Amino acid sequence: MLTAKKNPVRAEAAPTVPDGQTPRRSPRRDRPGTQGKPRRSALLTALMALPLVYSLMPLVWLAINSTKSRDQLFSTFGLWFGKDFDLWDNIVGVLTYDDGIYLRWLANTLLYVAVGAVGATLLAALAGYGLAKYEFPGRRAFLSVVVGAVAVPSAALAVPAFLLFSRLGLTNTPWSVLIPLLVTPFGLFLLFSYANEAVPNEILDAARVDGAGEFRIFFTIALRLLSPALVSVFLLEVVSAWNNYFLPLIMLNNPAWFPLTVGLNQWNNQAATADGEVITNLVITGSLLTIIPLVIVFLVLQRFWRSGLAAGSTKG
Repeated sequence: MLTAKKNPVRAEAAPTVPDGQTPRRSPRRDRPGTQGKPRRSALLTALMALPLVYSLMPLVWLAINSTKSRDQLFSTFGLWFGKDFDLWDNIVGVLTYDDGIYLRWLANTLLYVAVGAVGATLLAALAGYGLAKYEFPGRRAFLSVVVGAVAVPSAALAVPAFLLFSRLGLTNTPWSVLIPLLVTPFGLFLLFSYANEAVPNEILDAARVDGAGEFRIFFTIALRLLSPALVSVFLLEVVSAWNNYFLPLIMLNNPAWFPLTVGLNQWNNQAATADGEVITNLVITGSLLTIIPLVIVFLVLQRFWRSGLAAGSTKG
């Protein structure tokens, strides 16, 4: 029979001090109230502030210049407001220019994001859960393909995807953008790794003993346990679908199906010409309006995302 080995507690002997000398006390014991407080460095704070300023500078420039008219854009300093506050006029101009095509691009983007992000997250959850909790022939080979696909940039697959969809007659349709968005190797691998730790096999076995089917187990038990990872994958897919540019650029020719990224780039190319300078302020204001939905999504889902990161960091 094995027993835990106990370490006897030994009383520390008081250090001997020669006569006529005062004992030295540790600096930490002199300041008991300072123990556990983080040390602050002005240099490190300044170094960390530089990336923050660098990241926020384009957003600040965008917000300031969205309040200017076209004439003030070229006559005032870029990081300061003009004489008149024309933000509302610019917003109205963006929403009404070219028969309100911006609203059509916004609706297309919302469609691509809703179907692409939700569908990709659900398919990644199904595939990741299946890889983590079921044994089947070819499982290791399939997982190796997924890991290899993570290293392939999406831009490298755009041209082969265009050739494939052109053979199928799906180019210049929303399907040519939606179908590639449903595939997310990184999200699949992330959910596979999380399902290995977050979904105990004992709970699944207990549900099977109670007569629950596999789909019922997945949708009522596994999805709830995977919710932190699902939110993380969903946010990544929302950003990817919202900023998707190269794929719809080569797939779509009809401006009626453009997302905001391609549509604003078309406006920007038009503004670069002499006849199109009148919409320069509309391009800037439209770009500002484009990032607002992303900010709202992150603010709404940040508590779920942060809890998921914390939960993942403590799992053994």
